[in-house]
Amino acid sequence: MTYIPLSGLSLRDIEYVVAVDDLRNFSRAAERCGVSQGGLSEQVRKLEGLLGVVLFERSRRHVTLTPDGARLIARARDVLAAARAMIEAARVQTGPLEGVLRMGVIATLGPYYVPSLLPLLRRTYPQLKLQLTDSLTNIMLDALRHDELDLVFAALPVKGDNFHCVPLFDEPFVAAFPAEHPLATRPGLTMPDLQGPDLLLLEDGHCLRDQALALCGMPLQRDHQRLAASLEMLWHMIGAGEGYSLIPRLALRNRSEWSDLISLVPIPEARRTIGLVWRTTDPRAAAFNEFAHFLRENVPEGCRAASEDPAAPETDA
Repeated sequence: MTYIPLSGLSLRDIEYVVAVDDLRNFSRAAERCGVSQGGLSEQVRKLEGLLGVVLFERSRRHVTLTPDGARLIARARDVLAAARAMIEAARVQTGPLEGVLRMGVIATLGPYYVPSLLPLLRRTYPQLKLQLTDSLTNIMLDALRHDELDLVFAALPVKGDNFHCVPLFDEPFVAAFPAEHPLATRPGLTMPDLQGPDLLLLEDGHCLRDQALALCGMPLQRDHQRLAASLEMLWHMIGAGEGYSLIPRLALRNRSEWSDLISLVPIPEARRTIGLVWRTTDPRAAAFNEFAHFLRENVPEGCRAASEDPAAPETDA
C-alpha cells in the first residue's frame, strides 16, 4: 500500500469538499467557507490529487458526486464531526472535576478526612469519578512525579521543584496521654514538655513522625525505639499506657469509648498544614486551583482555612 503523508491533508480542505457536496455549487460553497471561489476550487483539486480520485463531476450548470466522491465524503463528514466534538469537549470540559481523577492522600489523613469529603464531592461534582489511594508521602509524590496520580493531599511543605502546592487547611494536633500520666494534668503544657522517653512516634517514612519531632524541638532521629506502624497502632499503644504522642485533630473522631483510658490536651502552637499538590507541568493547573479554592472554603470541622501563601521553609516529607 502506498504511504500517503497526513501532512498534506487539512481539516479546512475537508470542510471545503463537504460544503461543495452540501450546496452542489462551488461559488456558494466558497461564500459559506469565507474564501474566494478560485481558492476553494484549487484546494479541492489539490485534495483530489492527494487522494488520487475525482470527487466531483463538474459542468457549467451542475456539480455531482462521483462514486468515489460519495464514498469518501461520507468519511469526510465523520472526520469533521469528530473534530467538532473534540473542540466542544474542550470548551465544556471542567478539567479534573469530570471523569476520572487519581488522588493520593497521606495515610495519617485519608481515613479521617476522606469519609466526610466524599459526600461533599458527590453533591458538588456528580460527574467526578475518584480513584483514591493512601500511603506514605514520599511514595505518593513519586507516583505523582511519574504521572500515576493527578493530585496528592499532603502535609506542607514538601520537597520538589516540579510540584506546585496550595495550602488548604490547618489541622491542630492534640497531645494524647495515658489517663494517669503526669503530663496529662500539667498546667500550661508546651511542646518542649513532650521531650521525654515516653514519646511515641510513627515509623520512619511517615511525615507525621518528623513533624512531631520538629514541633517538640527534637532533632530528626532514625533510631528512636518507641515506634508504631500506623496512627491506629499509635492510638492503641497510648491507650495501653505505653507512652504519649501527638494526634491530628481529625483522627480523634468517634473515639469517645477511649475517654477513660486516654487524656487529650490541646497545645495551641501544634498544628500542620494540609495542602493539595500537583505537577507544575500539568496543564490543568487552573482547574486544580479552582478545586483547591473549593476545598479551602469547605474545611473539615475543627480545622481552619490555611493562608493561601504556601511559602515556608522546606522539611523532609
